[in-house]
Amino acid sequence: MPKKGNRKRLNFKAGDVCSESVTVADYANADPAVVKSGRVKKANNALEKEVKLLRGLEASQGAVEEVLNLESGDDDDDDLNPEVEENESKSFRKKKNKRRKEGESGDGGEYPVDIWLMLSAYIRPEDVCRFSLICKNAWIVTCTAAFWTRLYRRHYSLDADLPFRLQPDSIDRMRCLRACVIRSLFLLYEPFSLRFSMVPMLPEATPTSLLNAKCLLFWVKKVCGTRPEALWEFNFKFQKQQEHGKNGHSNALCLPRQYEDVHANPDSDCYLLQVSTLNFIFTPVVMGMTLTMFTINVSTDMRHHRVRLLFQDSPVRRGRKRVEHGGLHVVLDPVHSVRLMDWWHPQYPFSACT
Repeated sequence: MPKKGNRKRLNFKAGDVCSESVTVADYANADPAVVKSGRVKKANNALEKEVKLLRGLEASQGAVEEVLNLESGDDDDDDLNPEVEENESKSFRKKKNKRRKEGESGDGGEYPVDIWLMLSAYIRPEDVCRFSLICKNAWIVTCTAAFWTRLYRRHYSLDADLPFRLQPDSIDRMRCLRACVIRSLFLLYEPFSLRFSMVPMLPEATPTSLLNAKCLLFWVKKVCGTRPEALWEFNFKFQKQQEHGKNGHSNALCLPRQYEDVHANPDSDCYLLQVSTLNFIFTPVVMGMTLTMFTINVSTDMRHHRVRLLFQDSPVRRGRKRVEHGGLHVVLDPVHSVRLMDWWHPQYPFSACT
């Protein structure tokens, strides 16, 4: 009688067996000696067990457990001790962390600012942001006056129709140089100028960038165009409120002190909402108030559109519901066109001092 040792028993679960444990090599590359000996491989046991489970034969579990117990008894030497596996996993993690620390501690090559300044001469206007994100020195190059002056001269043409502030004689001023060059590119650079030719008279969706923006200016202008009737333009200049972090400071990037004049822009984060109506509509004074609602709907006559604006004294905090019964309501109906302009738009009104 063979000795019965402390054999390791496996707890059988139906989900432990899957068809992935059987490969084509188990049949194509099978050893004839093993086949004649009648020894059944574990892969074949798994396949047999899965087939019986799919058939719904509950009685097959007892036979499968016996086969697994026999196989586990024959292959006790192949099974690893859980303590050994845990020690191996710990050593593997230590080696991985060591390699990671070595990779982080390795210093990479850092090119001087002069190299990045030379490379910036070949950057397209639409790739300036990508270029500045390469490294810190590349970002410093995009802050210099030399970078923006070269970018302006590369795309300037003598036959261009530019305002006086954007002419070459006025562009040499350091104050607001970046803002002036960006405005010039939307007049000189064709890929930028084509963006405004495809803008519809009415936006497809209501813009959400004006919510919680503060109204700085408001004026009305009568426009006599190609239409027989004159149009009335209602202009609202908004400034987006800056978001502050948890510590109360702004999340904006701190520029080098010597380049603050180059990046100065009084119209930064400003928008111009221009609504053209067929008739003059009396509107209350909303300067200094915050826009909390902006909707564009179909008018009552089903032929035009209607714009509704809600102004309140303070912005709506995040997570709180908007109160519609308070504040000032401005309803413009019937509306001919609605345009939202950023500060770099060619038709955006800006002062000559910028």
